[in-house]
Amino acid sequence: MTLILFVIFVALVFEYINGFHDTANSIATVVSTKVLSPRQAIVLAAFTNLLGAMWGTAVAKTVASGLVDTKIVTSEILVCALLGAIVWNLLTWWVGLPSSSSHALVGGLCGACLAAAHDKWSVIIWSIPGKTHWWEGKGILWKVLVPMVTSPVVGFTVGLLFMGLLYFLLRKWRPVTVNRVFGKLQLFSAAYMGFSHGSNDAQKTMGIIALALVAATSAGAFSNLPDWLHFLKLSEPTTEKPLVIAIWIKVLCALTMCAGTAAGGWRIIKTLGHKMVKLHPVHGFAAEATGATVLLTAAHFGMPVSTTHAITTSIMGVGCAKGLNHLKLKVVERILWAWVLTIPAAGGVAYGLVRLARALGWIV
Repeated sequence: MTLILFVIFVALVFEYINGFHDTANSIATVVSTKVLSPRQAIVLAAFTNLLGAMWGTAVAKTVASGLVDTKIVTSEILVCALLGAIVWNLLTWWVGLPSSSSHALVGGLCGACLAAAHDKWSVIIWSIPGKTHWWEGKGILWKVLVPMVTSPVVGFTVGLLFMGLLYFLLRKWRPVTVNRVFGKLQLFSAAYMGFSHGSNDAQKTMGIIALALVAATSAGAFSNLPDWLHFLKLSEPTTEKPLVIAIWIKVLCALTMCAGTAAGGWRIIKTLGHKMVKLHPVHGFAAEATGATVLLTAAHFGMPVSTTHAITTSIMGVGCAKGLNHLKLKVVERILWAWVLTIPAAGGVAYGLVRLARALGWIV
């Protein structure tokens, strides 16, 4: 029982770090355009993240039952998976790189389970095609890899086209009028971005906690629980009885992400909002509206996509609408390397932790 509570604690630590690590994604543009002060932006992001986290559970169900064989999962394995993601998140936060917390978690989970299964790759659910549409499929291919490629492409393309359309529509407006109007509109787009971020990112930790409780229930760890603790029991999902994410898990994760968001993430804000491309309110509005729409669409289909990828590529697209010379390609290159390395790096750390724990006799 103590170990289960420790897993939940580590999961919430990840959620808190996710909050301040990805805060920059939802407020970098509104801060860099000086529409809101950093403190005001954090309050807005914290509130809208909380609302978004309470909306839907499709992503949580994907993490809990659609990526790895749940039979191999134990509390110890989940701790190693979470620590792998936490280490990578803190490293990229320290150097100011907007990497993906989502992909760090997926990498950590896959790496830990692979080590637990003694390098049997079949423990990872690679692909279960959907009966009618591809987005109904399960597994790493359909829920992680395809969205990982398509969401940045969509973010960049839509950001470029949307900004191009705004340039055309506003070509006769005075710059001072554009800044005034879109300074107000950016309040709504920033709130939309915060809501979308919460709707996708907070659910990943919900899925991890649900996975831990399902594994503990299946292993009989909750057999002698007193009646008042029966809410901890979660049965393994079946076709007839899909997984239901309890309301207490949603509230706990939502509040934790809200607290993390309030802590801020200024290093990444500097990279996204200042180093990559110079932004004005109209550009911030276009980037936030584009990134938020990508996130909300992915959350609807249960895809744990990266908030970082969505907003960063949207900013890139908006920047390219101004001209390629406005985009600082050296910064973009650093970000792209962080994206490529995130899943294998977090997976490698988690894999190593499981092997170390087994060598020390902590894991059988």
